[in-house]
Amino acid sequence: MASQDWFDKDFYAILGVSKDASDADIKKAYRKLARKYHPDQNPGDAAAEAKFKEVSEAHSVLSDAEERKEYDAVRAMGGGARFTAPGGGAGGFEDVFGGMFGGPGGPGGTRYTTQQGQYEDLLGGLFGGGRFGQPTGGYRGFGGPTKGRDVTASTTLDFITATKGDRITLQTSEGREITVNVPAGVADGQKIKLRGKGHPSPDGGEPGDIVLTVKVRSHPVFERDGLNLRVNVPVTFAEAALGATIQVPTLGGDPVKLRVAPGTPSGRVLRVKGRGVQSSKGTGDLLAVVQVAVPAHLSKDAEERLREFAAQLPDEDPRADLLAKARGA
Repeated sequence: MASQDWFDKDFYAILGVSKDASDADIKKAYRKLARKYHPDQNPGDAAAEAKFKEVSEAHSVLSDAEERKEYDAVRAMGGGARFTAPGGGAGGFEDVFGGMFGGPGGPGGTRYTTQQGQYEDLLGGLFGGGRFGQPTGGYRGFGGPTKGRDVTASTTLDFITATKGDRITLQTSEGREITVNVPAGVADGQKIKLRGKGHPSPDGGEPGDIVLTVKVRSHPVFERDGLNLRVNVPVTFAEAALGATIQVPTLGGDPVKLRVAPGTPSGRVLRVKGRGVQSSKGTGDLLAVVQVAVPAHLSKDAEERLREFAAQLPDEDPRADLLAKARGA
């Protein structure tokens, strides 16, 4: 999806909540809409898939206290900086560096003070949600030219961009374009160094760097476990007891089929080789965690048959070992 300013998107309206909604209200609204528009519930429905992505983006921002505060500030200011994907089209990422700060002299301008003087809005509005700190580094080597000062920044990537990687083009408020290679498998809290993109040298030396700290938004289905991707997969009691072949979602691909063996307990991990995070450090697996779903409502006839079934089971207490270990601890 092509990037847009936060100003152009009313995340509260997307989730159908008020601007003073509590975290619980936002979470409740998101879960309801995510179930309604999830691709698994609407196979082949492009409109539902687009709506699901829109709802997920709104939740990822409003569920994060810091990002929600910044989003509210952008909406209050009435604008923000923009960035473009290579070729001007969709880059496979959503608001990776959506505008937070305004242009030179605007309310979001960033001011740097160094030994060489002040640089106003040198990189103002470059990174969405980004917070630029005081420049660091800079040195004079054996009487040679001084390296330009480094600049620290932070920003947020969506889960798929961080996992798959992407090449994106950013545009400063001054119109200068900067290309960033987001490596596949970048993790939350990881730093990316953009060499030569910081402050220029005051005396002809090499420019400084931008040290970018990445924050990765959560995904409604998957979570990172090193290079592995973990997903909770509900199965019915009958499927767990008798065995079944089920479909398991993959990140950005078609579902895969997995065999659930008869008698599979809740919490068992089924592994799909090579369907995790692919990075320069290796390739992880997809870990499907079985969650046995207990029916919330039973008919009278079903309840009676279940009681008959329970009466035929061995008289065993599945918690006996647990209680014994607790007493002996």
